[in-house]
Amino acid sequence: MSGTEPAPAGGREPAPAAPPVTVRALVARGVGAELRIERVRLPAPGPGEVRVTIRAAGVCHSDLSMVNGTIAARFPLVLGHEATGVVAEAGPGSRLRVGTEVVLNWAPACRACWWCRNGEPWLCADTTAPTMPRGETDDGTPLHLTLGLGALAEAVVVPETAVIPIPAGLPSERAALLGCAVLTGVGAVHHTARVAPGQSVAVIGLGGVGLAVLSAARRAGATTILAVDVAEAKRELALAAGATDFLLSDDRLSKEARARTESRGVDHAFECVGRATTIRAAWRLTRRGGTVTVVGMGAKDDMVSLGALDIFHSARTLRSSVYGSSDPDREVPVLAAELADGVLDLGVLVSGTVPLDEAPTAFDRLARGEGARWVVTLD
Repeated sequence: MSGTEPAPAGGREPAPAAPPVTVRALVARGVGAELRIERVRLPAPGPGEVRVTIRAAGVCHSDLSMVNGTIAARFPLVLGHEATGVVAEAGPGSRLRVGTEVVLNWAPACRACWWCRNGEPWLCADTTAPTMPRGETDDGTPLHLTLGLGALAEAVVVPETAVIPIPAGLPSERAALLGCAVLTGVGAVHHTARVAPGQSVAVIGLGGVGLAVLSAARRAGATTILAVDVAEAKRELALAAGATDFLLSDDRLSKEARARTESRGVDHAFECVGRATTIRAAWRLTRRGGTVTVVGMGAKDDMVSLGALDIFHSARTLRSSVYGSSDPDREVPVLAAELADGVLDLGVLVSGTVPLDEAPTAFDRLARGEGARWVVTLD
């Protein structure tokens, strides 16, 4: 301390800064670059923050979209945003106890902006950017985290608002999915589209979210549930998740859908891919007066073109479903309780588990369209 600097209050030296937390994580160094397990340094938990030891993390298509350039991202980037774990350390002022089991929330609401005050926390003005700077790589390069989490890692350091307590003892490979695939799919059916008993539904794209939509539509009482994908291999998964029919996505799709809905088309179509071509396909197989709900997140320059007369004449509604139009703080605990009670069966969503060292292979499988959700386990 120089002679010109004031002494700390009470004559004591300030407490030294806590050392960073070093963990192994799945890192992307650029678009199309080979994914690698690296050691990274994260800051110790600050005021109102917690360090969570990750037990399991899902491999989501949004992560793949950052790797392949569909979503603009900053690198080097720790991937992952769908995870469960346990609080290992609580920073000053945190209300969470060490040992609390949690699900990560990639879009914590501020509770103060116009959207939050008006009952739409999923549209919060403070919504997390696709990537956020935090920490550094082992060689000192500034690091970025997917959706502020970077959950495909041994641990994360996040605000306590980004974690949601859940009952202890849930299967980690299934609990991990509650914070993204399940909440998004269930919310799209129950909150955004509000599917009613007896209605007809089509779901385009049968990854983890699409299968969650199928399951939720069945629970909502839909009687005709059409599952649509480009891969015939998804047929058995779709039927197990609740579909009444499986259709290949080809030039005959609209005709096949109408043949199963008394020539009308479905009441609700859910697009779970995030591409202009599949949004248009969903539009075409929906009845007049029906609703198209876009669940997939696509590229900003992939433009959807619809005729003005078609929009007027069809009287269809085209809308998106952001995070299932859900409040994660309220609804994840409900889903967790249903999972604990056996009411919510997520077995069909988990195609397999791999350790962190094999996480790049899970991304390869996702890129090839294999299975539903691949989960990286770390416990």
